[in-house]
Amino acid sequence: MARLRVIAATSNPGKLEEFRTLLADLPITVESLAGLGPVRFPEEGLDYGANAVAKALAVAEQLDEWALADDSGLEVAALDGGPGPLSARFGGPALDDAGRVAHLLSAMKNSPQSSRLARFVCVAALVAPSGEQTVARGECSGRILPSTRGAGGFGYDPIFLPDGFDQSMAEIDSGMKDRISHRGRAFAELRPALERAAVDQSLEALEVHGTDE
Repeated sequence: MARLRVIAATSNPGKLEEFRTLLADLPITVESLAGLGPVRFPEEGLDYGANAVAKALAVAEQLDEWALADDSGLEVAALDGGPGPLSARFGGPALDDAGRVAHLLSAMKNSPQSSRLARFVCVAALVAPSGEQTVARGECSGRILPSTRGAGGFGYDPIFLPDGFDQSMAEIDSGMKDRISHRGRAFAELRPALERAAVDQSLEALEVHGTDE
C-alpha cells in the first residue's frame, strides 16, 4: 500500500514527534518542512481553527502537498481563559518553554485553588493539495500545579495535572498521554479523514502502476 506523504506545518520538534507518534499505525509518512523550501505563513490570530487551517493551507498551496497543522493553547481560569491561542508566545518571543512556564506560574502565584482550573485545547487541520479541508477539535481538562513536575512532553506539560490523574502531563506514560491529551483527542477525530486520504492515495498509485504496464 502506497504511503501518504503529509507535511507537518510546524517548526516545533516536540509537536512534530507527537504528530508522528499519533499517526504511526497509519500508512502515512509525516515529514517536516526541512529542505522543502521556505513557506510564507500568515500572522496568527486569536482563533485556534482559523490558525490551524491557515498554516496547513499555506503549506498545501505553496508546496502542492498534503498538509497537517494544529493550533493549541492552555486556557487558565485565573488568567480569564488566557493565554489561549497566544500560549506559544506568552511572556514575549524571547522566552523558551521553561521561561513561559515560569512566567505563567509567576502570574498565578497568588491565585486560589478554585482559579487554577485549566484546560488544553487543540484544533487540528488536514488540507489537501486541492485545498479541501478537514478540521477537528480536542480538549483536556485539569488544573495548574504550583511547580513543575516531570521531564516528559513539552510546553506547559510539567505544570498541568489532568483530571483524574495524580501525575502531571509531563509524568504520564506517553501512550496514556496520546489517549487523553487535547492533541490526541483532536487527531482521533481527524483519523477518518486521514484514513480516507491514505486509501485514495493508494488507489491512485495502483491506477498509475496499472497504466504503465
